[in-house]
Amino acid sequence: MSEESQVLKARRAKAEELESQGVPLFPNDFRPEDKAGAIKEIFANYSNEELAKIPASFRVAGRLMARRDFGKAIFAHIQDETGRIQIFLKKDELGPEKFKLFKKYFDLGDIIGVEGPLFRTKTGELTILAKEVVLVTKALRPLPEKYHGLQDVELRYRRRYLDLIMNERVREIFRTRTRIVHYFRNYFSSQGFLEVETPMMQPIPGGATARPFKTFHHALERELYLRIAPELYLKRLLVGGFERVFELNRNFRNEGISVQHNPEFTMLEFYEAYATYEDLMLRTEEIFVGLARELTGDTKIVYQGQEIDFTPPWPRIPFKQALLEIGGVPEEVLSSREKILAFAKERDIKVDPREQVLGKLWAKLFDALVEPKLVQPTFIIAFPVDISPLARRNEKDPTVADRFELFIAGREIANAFSELNDPRDQRVRFEEQLRKRLEDDPEIHPEIDEDFIRALEYGMPPAAGEGIGIDRVVMLFTDSPSIREVILFPHLRPEQK
Repeated sequence: MSEESQVLKARRAKAEELESQGVPLFPNDFRPEDKAGAIKEIFANYSNEELAKIPASFRVAGRLMARRDFGKAIFAHIQDETGRIQIFLKKDELGPEKFKLFKKYFDLGDIIGVEGPLFRTKTGELTILAKEVVLVTKALRPLPEKYHGLQDVELRYRRRYLDLIMNERVREIFRTRTRIVHYFRNYFSSQGFLEVETPMMQPIPGGATARPFKTFHHALERELYLRIAPELYLKRLLVGGFERVFELNRNFRNEGISVQHNPEFTMLEFYEAYATYEDLMLRTEEIFVGLARELTGDTKIVYQGQEIDFTPPWPRIPFKQALLEIGGVPEEVLSSREKILAFAKERDIKVDPREQVLGKLWAKLFDALVEPKLVQPTFIIAFPVDISPLARRNEKDPTVADRFELFIAGREIANAFSELNDPRDQRVRFEEQLRKRLEDDPEIHPEIDEDFIRALEYGMPPAAGEGIGIDRVVMLFTDSPSIREVILFPHLRPEQK
């Protein structure tokens, strides 16, 4: 029998003994009235004499995380959602039967309830003197060993519940994530944007260039797709008369998994009528400066050892200029598909040799040679139109779109543009996408969204829209190197048996 099996067997034996003595393993009648964190904060500076004058006792519940037995006395730590607090169990205070029960049957990992007054130990630690201790939930499996458990990163993600129990930093990451989501929601609500919800299952996947997940609805007898973006539905709302809308949404893309990508992820998308992509650059600066100050009190943070300064204005660099000056691509290379393919091969940059769209080849060079170097907040503007199918053409140079992407710490954080609201131009671009699909490009949508074009024909006001990757923002502000660190339950390959 393995060591793990022996431990599990011993735990279950204890549980059976407790039940035979009439002790319920999973009662639901203990009601905590206090939190460990609040107790420690409120009484942080109280002396023992001042604590002794407090008439009330304190009632807390938490997971038993550590214990030290000293014969007729036991020191232990319990942990609730706000942190840990020490408890002290003394045989002559608790009574011999209850003390024996705790000593023999209560294990690390059990959730217990404790009630008693506060005092300070000789070392000055704020402690609850247990007058009452009860079992709230019996843990039938042991916690990971304190110093060597959960070192396997993948195991941490698979068993996030243990990761949260054992690692305060992980709990703090997800508290920060919630603060970030609240910040975005409060910001846009305060700016007069209406929060909306659009379909997650769509008859035609649109709003981005990505491979969708497919499902089937039996009652409707039709295929549906999990959305890759909410964009086309949010624009329908602009047509309908809502001039400022936003959605905090879940998107799904049937593509690769990496430190930056998860098949299911969170985006913020917002649309603003009578605005341009230039207006959104100013708004984006305002958003991130406000977020940095909200979280840190400053406009500077450190991410993976690099200082990031959000102080505006941020650089605005045209896409082609970035390739030339930051990526070091010779200008003559960009004019020819064959030259780009040869240049990419020399530098071991992976591109599809069948690709005919020049803008897509430029994008591959950009991803490899420019993006990793954009550490400070930087707007890349003037994207080629052929990789911006939903963006408005620039009036001075119709080969580029009124679009920007925001890069921070070497990765894309946001994508925005002045919206294309000419239904004739939109149809031409959709038809070009469909043509590519018929040439077996798996990223292009399978059919034209005729209803969206019909909506544009009723008239959509000039507008600008933006998508911000919430997961990547959380990575940035929690100094997390992988997207899996900031998603509670990331998708993983099947566990090997």
